[in-house]
Amino acid sequence: MNSPTLKQLRYFIALDKHQHFGNAAKACFVSQSAFSVAIKELESQLGAQLVDRTNKSVTITRSGREVANHARLCLRDIEYLSEIAQSNQKPLSGQLNLGIIPTIAPFVLPDLLPRLRKDFPELKLYLREDTTRNLHELLLEGELDLILIALPFKLSNVEIMPLFKDRFYMACHKNSKLINPTNYSLKKLPKESVILLEDGHCLRDHALSACKIRNQDTVSRFAASSLLTLVSMVDSDIGITYLTEMAQNSSLLQNTEIQTYPLNKNSYREIGLAWRKGSARAEEFALLGGCLRIGVVARES
Repeated sequence: MNSPTLKQLRYFIALDKHQHFGNAAKACFVSQSAFSVAIKELESQLGAQLVDRTNKSVTITRSGREVANHARLCLRDIEYLSEIAQSNQKPLSGQLNLGIIPTIAPFVLPDLLPRLRKDFPELKLYLREDTTRNLHELLLEGELDLILIALPFKLSNVEIMPLFKDRFYMACHKNSKLINPTNYSLKKLPKESVILLEDGHCLRDHALSACKIRNQDTVSRFAASSLLTLVSMVDSDIGITYLTEMAQNSSLLQNTEIQTYPLNKNSYREIGLAWRKGSARAEEFALLGGCLRIGVVARES
């Protein structure tokens, strides 16, 4: 019997995750036809039906679920072999797959990438932008080496390196008719006046927690899908929001009528790196974390 290829195992893990051929193929960046052929070849090689197919649904069989679980273990072991090999190379050289959330990426990467290219020219950095929950899954599956995220967030089987605090600011139109920004109370905000990012973005939860928004009636039922959309609505005085220091210090608010106002010192999220427990590249990842810290200090000084 021929052994399954790594590509086939990755495809089948994606199918088990998405329960849909089209979505799984898209996640693997291949055509659905090529994806389907690979799954059929895997079934043929293993001599077992892994998937029950109908016109409208995909069901992973009991054998399929067992294969998917063992496939994940196989890929993790292979990933660990790669880590051991790369740990003997120069630090921050070769391929590094970094996951980063969209409320950090546009503010950190423009400064970080040029410095990494200069200081570590042999590093090949591959980036994946997604929500924290999805990045965590990809990290545990071996698709990513480490992730740059905002804390707190419940994560399993990872080591976390806190980097710096990212403080929250209240943001509104400078001539807002909704509130008096120099004299307002979180307990007396107008109904549905606070606009946040949609569910799935941890910045929403961090803002609610760090800014102590207890009355859910003040939160608008309309949510933004991105920071750019959020800023556009606030600039139109549709509502107020809570942005972090890295957003405030970026070009995001340029050419807008938005002003920001500091909150108390306990209103912040923490930015950190996370990688799989026991990774052979932990020292290398800590070095990258140090580069991130240095960049933040240089930008603030």
